[in-house]
Amino acid sequence: MDLLAAAPTLAAVPFPAIDPVAFEIGPLVIRWYALAYIGGLVLGWWMLRRLGRTPPAVLTAEQADDFLVWATLGVVLGGRLGYVLFYNLPYYLDHPAEIAMVWQGGMAFHGGFLGVVIALLIFCRRKGIPPLAMGDLLACIAPIGLFFGRIANFINGELYGRPAPDVPWAMVFPTADAQPRHPSQLYEAALEGLVLFAVTMILFRVAAVRARRGALIGVFMTGYGLARFVVEYFREPDPQLGYLFGVITMGQILSLPMILAGLAFLAWAWYRPPAWRPGAPA
Repeated sequence: MDLLAAAPTLAAVPFPAIDPVAFEIGPLVIRWYALAYIGGLVLGWWMLRRLGRTPPAVLTAEQADDFLVWATLGVVLGGRLGYVLFYNLPYYLDHPAEIAMVWQGGMAFHGGFLGVVIALLIFCRRKGIPPLAMGDLLACIAPIGLFFGRIANFINGELYGRPAPDVPWAMVFPTADAQPRHPSQLYEAALEGLVLFAVTMILFRVAAVRARRGALIGVFMTGYGLARFVVEYFREPDPQLGYLFGVITMGQILSLPMILAGLAFLAWAWYRPPAWRPGAPA
C-alpha cells in the first residue's frame, strides 16, 4: 500500500526549488515577490507612456509618470486591505498590528483592482482626463502585473492547486504535502497574464475599438473574471475559508461581479456613439 501511495508522487514533475529571496545586500533582503510588483509597475508605466500617445492621445508622458505613484498606492493599499477584509478578517481583528506587515504576504487582486479604480477616478478628475479612456489604457497593461505576480506565487510555492495524481505535469509543492497538485499559478499566469494581454493589445490596435471608450475595460474585466472563475476549480481554496456554501470559493464569488460589470461595460460601449471617428481629427 505504501508503494502504491507513493507512486503518484514519484511520477510528479519536480518542483523547481527557487529561493524566494532573489538577492541580499547586507541587511537588505530583496524577494522575487517584491521584484514581481516592481517589474509589473515599471513595465506597466513604460507601456502606459507609449499607449497614451496613440491617437486620440489622452495621456501625456508626464501624466503617465505621475500616475505611477497613484497606481502603486492603489495596488499595495487596495491589495492588502482586500486580503484582510475578504480572506482573513477574523485573524487580523485579533492581530491588527500585522495588517501593515505586507512583507509577510497576503495580497488580493480584487482589492488591488478596486484600489487602482479609486486612484484612477481621483487622478482623472484632477487632471481632466476622460476616466473611460484612461481605464481602457490600464486594461491593456494590467495583465503584465498579473503575469509577474502569478510567477512570483509559483516561485514561493503558494496558492498551489488541488490534488491531481493523474495529471502528468502535476507537482509536489514543498509548502503543501506529498500529493501531486495542479501548478495553478502557471494556469493563472497564462490566462490572466499572457492570453488577456494578447487579446487586449490586439483589440487596442483597432481604432474602432479604441473609439468605443469602456470596451477594453469590459474585455479585461470579463476576461479576468472568467479566467479566475475557471482556474479556481484547479486551485486549492484558502485554508481559512475553504468552500463557501460547500461549492464555491471566495475567488469565484469575487469574480462574478467583475464578469457582470465587464459585460455591462461592453454593452455600454457598443450602444453609445463612439467618442471619435477613426480617421477624423480627435
